[in-house]
Amino acid sequence: MPAVAVPTEVDELVGMGQIALLAAPKLSRAVLGSCVGIALYDERKRLGALAHVVLPKAAGREVPAPGKFADTAIEWMLEALARQGADRKRLLAKLAGGANMFAAAGPFQIGKQNADAVRGKLGESGIRLVAEHLGGTQGRRVTFDVATSALMIEVVGQSPLVV
Repeated sequence: MPAVAVPTEVDELVGMGQIALLAAPKLSRAVLGSCVGIALYDERKRLGALAHVVLPKAAGREVPAPGKFADTAIEWMLEALARQGADRKRLLAKLAGGANMFAAAGPFQIGKQNADAVRGKLGESGIRLVAEHLGGTQGRRVTFDVATSALMIEVVGQSPLVV
């Protein structure tokens, strides 16, 4: 596999609970542990968004930052992308993150819960998931290039890859 050239400069850093709306040629980046990065995009319009989801569900809580929860983040992204001219029927999703950062067993696996919640909400919303890089015990740095729809993933000690 050829080496992936990961850009050193990006237009927007996406922190915990944040969402970046993007139009080509913009790049965004997030650093993920148990959080899940959701890249939604319309290839034809070259529009997209990257969310940094922290927790699975808002569960009726008031949400000042829609990117914090999987359910509210995806709804917000769908509405915002539609306002920008993206066609919901063409939207595709790529996911990364959801690591078990403490390599512990037990019922409270927030990384897995986040990944399951994101997959579930995408399915309910009719959004096709085309790639994922989830789980494991290490965090990731992801860079989303909406112009090419490339989600570049870096994990310490591994070669970067593109999904």
